[in-house]
Amino acid sequence: MSDEYMKDVYGLDTPEATRDHYQKWASSYDSEVASHGYITPTRVAEALWSKLPEPQTPILDYGCGTGLSGQALRTAGFEVIDGIDPTPRMLEEAESKGVYRQLSSFEISNPNPVNAGAYKAIAAIGVISVGAAPPETFDMLMKALPKGGLLAFSFNDHTLKDYSYTCRLNDWLDIGAARLLFREYGPHLPGMDLKSDVYIVEKA
Repeated sequence: MSDEYMKDVYGLDTPEATRDHYQKWASSYDSEVASHGYITPTRVAEALWSKLPEPQTPILDYGCGTGLSGQALRTAGFEVIDGIDPTPRMLEEAESKGVYRQLSSFEISNPNPVNAGAYKAIAAIGVISVGAAPPETFDMLMKALPKGGLLAFSFNDHTLKDYSYTCRLNDWLDIGAARLLFREYGPHLPGMDLKSDVYIVEKA
């Protein structure tokens, strides 16, 4: 199994480079991450279900990619899942999974691709990350949630080392704009000896 896309992902430094990289990676993404035991989607989905065990509550899978996160959310118990991703070929792979109510694309230049208040819970699994979405994405998603809404997300080891990401989370927590309901450090890509923090945050 070649890791040609995996090894390059953490060096991407612009939204355009990231989108182009994932566009090329789409067809082999699932098999490549599976070969390393990618477990974070399952961990995030189960954590969200533990705080929101409501099958019919619509969930937004932000940065849904090929749909592995949507599959995890469905397996955890959620039955109404919408996916959004800026990469057309990733969305084609997600469509084939058959777990989404609807799928849509957005321009990476759009500062607010999520309709405010439209979802009680948003999942951003492996999305707000070095090599993927920038730290500001955390602010955007929190602002899109209604009061009491939940954001389920993960920071892998690479991201945890970049203070600009954890700083966004801590800013919200420190001023009381959000409450930390769940945090657990555990396996991410065991085959690469990478771990991740999984979080559930409630908007205050």
